[in-house]
Amino acid sequence: MTKLGLIAGGGDLPLALAAHCRDTGRPLFVVRLAGFADAGLSSHEGADAGIVEVGRILRLCKEAGCGALCLAGNVRRPDMANLRLDMKGVTLLPGIVAAARQGDEALLRYLTRALEREGFVVEGAHQVMGDLVLAPGALGRVTPRAEHEADIAKALQIARGVGAMDIGQGAVVCDGLVLAVEAQEGTDAMLARVAGLPPALRGDPRRRRGVLAKVAKPIQEDRVDLPTIGVATVEGASRAGLAGIVGVAGRTLVIDREAVARAAEASGLFIVGAADELA
Repeated sequence: MTKLGLIAGGGDLPLALAAHCRDTGRPLFVVRLAGFADAGLSSHEGADAGIVEVGRILRLCKEAGCGALCLAGNVRRPDMANLRLDMKGVTLLPGIVAAARQGDEALLRYLTRALEREGFVVEGAHQVMGDLVLAPGALGRVTPRAEHEADIAKALQIARGVGAMDIGQGAVVCDGLVLAVEAQEGTDAMLARVAGLPPALRGDPRRRRGVLAKVAKPIQEDRVDLPTIGVATVEGASRAGLAGIVGVAGRTLVIDREAVARAAEASGLFIVGAADELA
């Protein structure tokens, strides 16, 4: 198998991918992005690098014999005014700045193409680990009821609209009212905001109401930054009093499917994969 270079940010996704490679025998080298990557990744062959040390990252992966790269995990957009780049980063800087001005997805596409020009195959997390993708229908035993259908449809609509403007990937709708849209703060922080709203606007554990939708942006580079649902997402939705979570089947990742299903069932939340109307 081609050796994989995992460029790892924060969160559970890089950990799941590294464990999958270990369990399946795929050779792996982990570039742990300083300030983001989980300490648990230090048990795998790898090295640390700064997020803008592009030359170092490429050199490390080439010296390790990697033929493919996967970018996974959470990172914050760097301060473009105070970047401390290595020489390779300097050569890419004009393109990075131009792409960043167009939005996050343009930046990710630019970086992906830059890696490909260096001779690497770029693999999405779902290509490294095929069972990450949310399947059509309900995940687990809890299913949405008829009363949830309107909120599911509207939450998907709002999330698609927000994504079309390259703002974020998520939205929360309760009884037809848009409670929140995701921007740079991320899903967990958005759900925390919803949990802080007056009880009259949202559900609670006794009467769950409302839906979180997570949708890939129409311009999404599917090999990088697909929407992700994990146990933390379920816990945040539960604290916000929501009835469930919806993602687009085939374009949403689920980290630790069994644990996510158990957490959802324990809280009485549904998780459902919807058809992609843009497919």
